[in-house]
Amino acid sequence: MADKIKVWCFLLFLLMLVSNLQNCAHAAPQVPCFFIFGDSLADSGNNNNLVTAAKANYRPYGIDFPNGTTGRFTNGRTVVDIIGELLGFNQFIPPFATARGRDILVGVNYASGAAGIRDETGRQLGDRISLNEQLQNHAATFNRSIQLLGTKQAAENYLNKCLYYVSLGSNDYLNNYFMPSNYTTSRLYTPDQYAKVLIDQYSQQIKLLYHLGARKIALPGLGPMGSLPYASSTLCPNNLSCVTDINNAVLPFNAGLVSLVGHLNRELNDARFIYLNSTGILSSADPSVLGFRVTNVGCCPARSDGQCIQDTCQNRTEYAFWDEIHPTEALNQFTARRSYNAILPSDAYPTDISHLIS
Repeated sequence: MADKIKVWCFLLFLLMLVSNLQNCAHAAPQVPCFFIFGDSLADSGNNNNLVTAAKANYRPYGIDFPNGTTGRFTNGRTVVDIIGELLGFNQFIPPFATARGRDILVGVNYASGAAGIRDETGRQLGDRISLNEQLQNHAATFNRSIQLLGTKQAAENYLNKCLYYVSLGSNDYLNNYFMPSNYTTSRLYTPDQYAKVLIDQYSQQIKLLYHLGARKIALPGLGPMGSLPYASSTLCPNNLSCVTDINNAVLPFNAGLVSLVGHLNRELNDARFIYLNSTGILSSADPSVLGFRVTNVGCCPARSDGQCIQDTCQNRTEYAFWDEIHPTEALNQFTARRSYNAILPSDAYPTDISHLIS
């Protein structure tokens, strides 16, 4: 009899466990919607139909993604895909190019490969959707939200609760400042001056987003660009001092972004802004401890602009980079989890995403 009671108790425990797991699986996301502004690190298909070299709607991109090739510039999920999962969304945030009807109420991904803070950034690659244009697209989403929710006040109340992730600036260096044959910025500005120009413009763009309803805004800094395989193969072939110069040139932008976050939190005190320390997160761990055996070249052979040709490696989890510019899903998972839930105090300022939305 005692054995039967134990069996029934065990079965009851299993039923309760399954029930709890089902409840967790169907729990509401921690925020009602998630809006994403960015470049190829976050693009999920907005560039697919543009006339541009900056598109990833061909194999081997997406080889490990559940829906196959979608226009994501990696083998699987991007950082924002993984953050969306950590937030509790059971679907990927749709790109603006395909978002329809009530889709926009879960959020929209506006990110575009080659996009920058500056409008001219990335023009040598072809069409792209700059941050200014992404903000125009969000203004259209704001107006559609009013139609769906009935009143402007209802739309604002709803959008105030959402998470906004704004990650640009990489192309303003890679596809602008570090390309003196295509752009004049490196002749017009020192690195410190250029960072200030970018941060001043970024500040105005983020304030516009605030006026379109954003109150919880995450602003990742730039990663160590000199560590990209593209830097050593194309920008600085066989030139270590050049690689160091690239890393140093980006530092004033990150410092300026930290200061901007502090300023915005004081000026717009009904909103919350955080800085995510991409360089610090990526520099704080030994790659081999994370399982990466290759960090100096991409998994797939790349063409001259750093993107994959139609070929790939087999041991993808051992590579930090997918092509010469974009991380693999494995590295994206590490960055996303540290951005959502900081391990070190230096990972985020003044807090991480999980506390921003609480």
